[in-house]
Amino acid sequence: MTAPTTIDLDTELSAVNSILGSIGQAPVTSLVFTNPEIEFIYNLLKESNVEVQSEGWVFNREEHYKFTPDVAGMIPIPNNVLRMDVCEEEVYRTTDVVKRQGALYNKVDHTYKFDKPIDMNVVWLFDFEDLPQVFKRYIVQKASVRAATQLVSNPTLVQLLTQQEAYTRAICMEYECDQGDHSFLGMGHDQSYRSYEPFRGLRR
Repeated sequence: MTAPTTIDLDTELSAVNSILGSIGQAPVTSLVFTNPEIEFIYNLLKESNVEVQSEGWVFNREEHYKFTPDVAGMIPIPNNVLRMDVCEEEVYRTTDVVKRQGALYNKVDHTYKFDKPIDMNVVWLFDFEDLPQVFKRYIVQKASVRAATQLVSNPTLVQLLTQQEAYTRAICMEYECDQGDHSFLGMGHDQSYRSYEPFRGLRR
């Protein structure tokens, strides 16, 4: 029995063509930016991609990610980090960190030097092709609304595309709830909660 064939339903090219189709423009065969309008559409796609991922979803949000100092004591930050913060579990914080000049900076001690690893909650930026399918469609719809708003003077079209954007976002929220395994107690995957057990009070 052979494994099923994997089909990539959305590439950057097909996404650009979807946006073009939503505003009544002809598709293109390649992303060669000889036409300024095509480059403009592609930039809208990239902007929407960054904006959607910046919210932090289950597929690009990672908790307790350890950043380790290099031999010079500095902690370089990868370019695909959108947001980061020290883990909330560190109640007694001795650092208040931000990204400056590509590295982690401690605003408390006013230094780039660290003597130990720092656990961070991170939101990553991934390439469009690596995203779950539902988020690809959401990004395309968001970019389509912007394209219709900026390139086409048709309020009705903008309204229809906005409705489609809201629908695709709702699907993303369903994906987030299904995949996230969220708890109303706010606990992570490595934590557990034991409810009150009356018999333990009777054992005294």
